[in-house]
Amino acid sequence: MQNQNQQPPTAAFYDVDGTLIKTNVVHAYAYYAVNAPQMTQKIGKTAGLLASLPLYWLADKFDRRLFNEAFYKNYAGYTEDRLVLLGEEIFDNVIRPNIFEGALSLVQRSKRQGHRQILVTGALDVITEPLADYLGCDDYVANRLEMKDGVATGRLEEPTIAGPTKAKWVRQYAEQKGYDLDGSFAYADSGSDVPLLSVVGHPCAVNPDFQMKKTARAYDWPVLELD
Repeated sequence: MQNQNQQPPTAAFYDVDGTLIKTNVVHAYAYYAVNAPQMTQKIGKTAGLLASLPLYWLADKFDRRLFNEAFYKNYAGYTEDRLVLLGEEIFDNVIRPNIFEGALSLVQRSKRQGHRQILVTGALDVITEPLADYLGCDDYVANRLEMKDGVATGRLEEPTIAGPTKAKWVRQYAEQKGYDLDGSFAYADSGSDVPLLSVVGHPCAVNPDFQMKKTARAYDWPVLELD
């Protein structure tokens, strides 16, 4: 029987892009594009990405979920093995060199305080897993590409991790695992992640954009600059 005086466990939830690392999902796909095995694929995918950047920017400003659904169509046709291999390469060549100074110490300090360390990101799982391992995180949730016969369809499996759905996932995760959200922490940079910070008792804006900085000021949330 659990001791009635024992406090429920707590967690620290981290957005990734812009919060812990300087890069984002577009940088990751750019690496995929320029490392396509054939020159025609390399040129076509890179040109397509450049042409679509204004559309992606508008979609991201309007609805992060809409952006994800449009953007991840770029991965249609990639095999699962190829994605896993490139995920490791992206971590080594793109992600690790762009981890914010102070990100690792933030995670380590939180871990020493006894909080479970969890990444909550709209990036792909094949990219997030090596980052979680490097930072010493306990768990992560990320977007997963739908596969058919070992090949990506360009669609995402449900649930799509973006904006308000991050907050929903955190609430469900905490309920399933028995974590105390009032005693838990969350860190994010973007205004789209205000719902994520709002579900915990200890929200923190990290490298905040204008909307996040405005919200943090209004609610007296602490602000960290890791860059």
